[in-house]
Amino acid sequence: MTPRTAGDYRRKVKTIDELCAALGPRPRQQTVVMCHGVFDLVHPGHIRHLLYAKDKADLLIASLTADAHISKAQYRPFVPEDLRALNLAALEMVDYVIVDPNPTPIEHISRLQPDYFAKGYEYGGGDKIHPKTQQEIDTLKAYGGDILFTPGDVVYSSSHLIEQGPPDIAVEKLLALMEAEGLSFDKLRGIIEKFEGRTVHVVGDTIVDSLTYTTMIGGMTKTPTPSVRYDNRVDFIGGAAIVAKHLRAAGAKVTFSTVLGNDPLKDFVLEGLREDGIEVLPIIDNARPTTHKNAFVCGDYRLLKVDTIDNRSITDSQAETIIKNLRSVKAEAVVFSDFRHGIFNRRTIPDLTAAIPDGVFRVADSQVASRWGNILEFKGFDLLTPNEREARFSLADQDTGVRPLAARLHEDADCKTVILKLGDRGILTCRAGKEADPRTFFVVDSFVDRVVDAVGAGDALLAYATLSMLVDKSEVAASILGSISAALECEADGNLPIGPAQVLKKIDTVEKRARFE
Repeated sequence: MTPRTAGDYRRKVKTIDELCAALGPRPRQQTVVMCHGVFDLVHPGHIRHLLYAKDKADLLIASLTADAHISKAQYRPFVPEDLRALNLAALEMVDYVIVDPNPTPIEHISRLQPDYFAKGYEYGGGDKIHPKTQQEIDTLKAYGGDILFTPGDVVYSSSHLIEQGPPDIAVEKLLALMEAEGLSFDKLRGIIEKFEGRTVHVVGDTIVDSLTYTTMIGGMTKTPTPSVRYDNRVDFIGGAAIVAKHLRAAGAKVTFSTVLGNDPLKDFVLEGLREDGIEVLPIIDNARPTTHKNAFVCGDYRLLKVDTIDNRSITDSQAETIIKNLRSVKAEAVVFSDFRHGIFNRRTIPDLTAAIPDGVFRVADSQVASRWGNILEFKGFDLLTPNEREARFSLADQDTGVRPLAARLHEDADCKTVILKLGDRGILTCRAGKEADPRTFFVVDSFVDRVVDAVGAGDALLAYATLSMLVDKSEVAASILGSISAALECEADGNLPIGPAQVLKKIDTVEKRARFE
């Protein structure tokens, strides 16, 4: 007997119209039972439930709650709906699978009219009927259907299993997303090859990030003050300047508008950027220092960070200079990289935004973890890339799940695409589209193998996602390439620009993993 292939069970996944046509109207020669649930992780409890239901009828329909209506926790579902559907379709006892775009199964019960609707014992198998179950019973009775309660001798929980130790299915989720989007690893490589020569104008706050390495000598006897020996200091160009360096390393032609102090760090920044071939349009401000953040490192620990900063707003004349730059520099994309060190604020953002020429791809990132700032001040942009904390701060919302959080940010900012950075959980992308489209939202898990230094990961993501959108306009490709570049930044010590060769090597690694999964 020939073993079944993936194509054999994919045919089980149907739309509501396809399934109605396949079943035909009542009365039918074959009896039909329907189960409905999230099925985030298919566990033994699900298998027992499905087997019991299948034993009561000829055909078993497994109905899935769509991603958009899952609100069990902030980061659920763990498995996206396309992959959950395939997981159920692969089970021999399941005859058909359908993803329900509605918040309850009532509409699909009415249309499909199964002979039986199977529920877990905990939903009404005892003396008390759950209110939602009563609605389902009323719908069934209206056409002559009946409800079944599966035995409740053993109860499992997907939520509990996920919280205890989520399985590593990042590759499977990635492959399902790429297949649904018609995207291949070779296509990702091809997108990177087209980065060369793209023109980008970066506007933002420059930061010099330093790592001062020390060795522990001992502690003071009277106070809990560690005593360390100075070994050496390494300086890195950071902030908006590293975004410019990432874009240049990827192959883009980059112009950079920024404000610097009149000090030795200014020379370090200008020399480093010009060596990379970046055209710098600096405003030298004698009244402020070049922003400097110096972390003292001892072994694997960061003992202390000392910042030399002046967060006052730039002057009107300085803002006018940047506005003139925006109007005169010819670029396919403008990137506002906001660290709230003077360039961007409520007074300047409207005029700076209005100065971006028509037809230019507009990107904004507001990294304001320790300062006041709001990503929602960047209205009508094509791409926003905040992290979860910044999104929650802008919406004054610390409780909502990340999916509705991203949806609200997407709507309030009136932007086309939001890439919400979730740290070690990866990213969640929200793009313009119909709410029922399962890929209006999608998750790309982190590609990090081992975190060495997470500083600058968002800058790398911003650069590669921007160039990918210029080349291909696929939010999925931009999210994947951005996430890969962010992973590479996390795996290196210090804030260093990521080049295409590194990203291509990481793609090769991920593809090899996919072949062996």
